[in-house]
Amino acid sequence: MRNAFARVLTELAKDDESLLLFYADIGNRLFNPLKEFAEERAINAGIAEANMASMAAGSAMMGHKPFIYTITPFTTSRNFEQIKIDIAYQNQPVIIVGTGSGLSYANLGPTHHSFEDIALMRALPNMHVICPADAYELEQLMPQLIELDAPCYFRIGKKNEPAVHEGNPVLTFGKVHVMRPGERIAVLSTGTIMPLAQELVSELTEHGLSPELVSFHTVKPLDEAYLNDAITRFDHVITLEEHNVSGGFGSAVLEYVSEQANWPRVHRFGIPDRFIDQVHSTADARAKAGLTVADIMSTLSERGVV
Repeated sequence: MRNAFARVLTELAKDDESLLLFYADIGNRLFNPLKEFAEERAINAGIAEANMASMAAGSAMMGHKPFIYTITPFTTSRNFEQIKIDIAYQNQPVIIVGTGSGLSYANLGPTHHSFEDIALMRALPNMHVICPADAYELEQLMPQLIELDAPCYFRIGKKNEPAVHEGNPVLTFGKVHVMRPGERIAVLSTGTIMPLAQELVSELTEHGLSPELVSFHTVKPLDEAYLNDAITRFDHVITLEEHNVSGGFGSAVLEYVSEQANWPRVHRFGIPDRFIDQVHSTADARAKAGLTVADIMSTLSERGVV
């Protein structure tokens, strides 16, 4: 997905000279095509993420549309104070890109994991949070974020994430994408864990159910119109994310529906409230976190959903 980000940014920057990229000493070759025609707009800020966020906020105040880019924990938690004060509080249109989110860098351990980034970003006023499921969703949503002209957190994967769409979907910022209509059960997924959601829907279907599958790419603001409709149509809402179950996408959905008069049961699946370490791959880490179809089905069975 990071390759798609670099490619889309390069294409957009050809026509929009206000676009700037600050990156924290990674992806140097990735951005070579951008540097070929806009070297002064591709700025290696070094391993100084706090300064990178403040520089981007300053450039936004001068009329630019900056991106900041590095591995997710370093572009969200390491520089959180600068994001809060310089970007969110000042309401500057900086797009914060976290690459390798969730368990993408599983084998590198907790220093490179990001289980708390959605919670941090969605707690900030003025901030928007977007988690594309694959490169197609990234391509559709990225130009819309630039047009939004507001602080954004763009949570993306690393590389070789499988495509979850057969072609380019038509996506709108702030509106869910229903990938498969259904009844009684809705599976709401955000970000790169969508392939697991698709496997889960297949398993539920084999149990005689007809679940709805939704890509909930925009976590903040939530698509309240969809949720209002879902409340009337489903008995169970299942949320799926590669993030701590506390404070993330599932929490956002639960907070919203719990304030309505009548609401379905909400089942949140994500990373449990513990560190995941001593793993050698993303699949291994997901298994250790209980993010497998078998584990989820077992929980749903215990709760009487299936």
